[in-house]
Amino acid sequence: MKSLWAIRILFWGLCTLAGYALSQVRPEYVGHEHGAVYGMMIGFGFGGLLIAVDEMLKGFSLRAFSAITFGLVLGMVVALLIDHSGLFDNAEEKVRWLVRLGLFLSFGYIGIVLAMRSNKEDFSLIIPYVRFSPQNKPENLLLLDTSVIIDGRIADLIDVRFIEGLVVVPRFVLLELQQIADSADEVKRARGRRGFEILNRLQHNSKIEVRIHDADFPEENGVDAKLVRLARNLNAKLFTNDFNLAKVAGLQSVACVNLNEIGRLMKAVLIPGEVVQLKVVREGRDKGQGIGYLPDGTMIIVNNGHSHIGQTVSAHVLSTVQTGAGVLVFAEVKPENGK
Repeated sequence: MKSLWAIRILFWGLCTLAGYALSQVRPEYVGHEHGAVYGMMIGFGFGGLLIAVDEMLKGFSLRAFSAITFGLVLGMVVALLIDHSGLFDNAEEKVRWLVRLGLFLSFGYIGIVLAMRSNKEDFSLIIPYVRFSPQNKPENLLLLDTSVIIDGRIADLIDVRFIEGLVVVPRFVLLELQQIADSADEVKRARGRRGFEILNRLQHNSKIEVRIHDADFPEENGVDAKLVRLARNLNAKLFTNDFNLAKVAGLQSVACVNLNEIGRLMKAVLIPGEVVQLKVVREGRDKGQGIGYLPDGTMIIVNNGHSHIGQTVSAHVLSTVQTGAGVLVFAEVKPENGK
């Protein structure tokens, strides 16, 4: 943002100098007592006007500008064809001028509005019934938030090519990660450092490219709002572990992937009667129960497993119960040699 204002100030100064230079060659200003001052004021005002227009067009993308230009040209062509059709040849010169002005203004406006409302597929109306296959396919942009970077599973998914594309990390996410790494809380500091380790791992991964994006939205409050807006502007897929951020992104029609949701869906489905190997790590809530975990994190409640704490046992699944927090699996230690 600072570099943008530096360019604006430089442009403003050049406009002022240009106004002074013109005042030295224009006959009406040459020899005038305040001619140089008037020229500099005109240049200064012109530069300020352009900077004000630039500030008002903040957030106006190059795609929108291209669409407006295309729509304006298309509307002008239609207006020109109607003007040369001979319909107004018998009109008076003043009336004809007004008709031409109305035609160009009307069709120019209609062309701009239609172009802004259209998507890239609609531009095929230039050559009806023809579709061109793009030579360069659009990049699959993967926008990462702070939580998914610290989590680290995204790096494993990329390693096994489950996820492919161009990883985009906004600079405001790096700033948030740095603030976490500099925190006085030891746990937060460790999480921040882990996030930087994951980013370093991604940057050295030959299977994917990582880019740091400099875009910022000072008018947006909070990193989440900036992420949603950047994802919408880039047409990128947002990756997060934040449930609320995923919901907000969905409400704004932004493609979002919650890795926690993927992890839940990828857990193995256990069927009653199936035998599993697991280590009983602690006692359960009820008497005689033990608790064990599968490699994917699924918790198994083992009946009569209290005496096997610290041991790896074979257990056959008795039943599964779906709860709001997930699936509860009940199993029983499988007898060995009939005991």
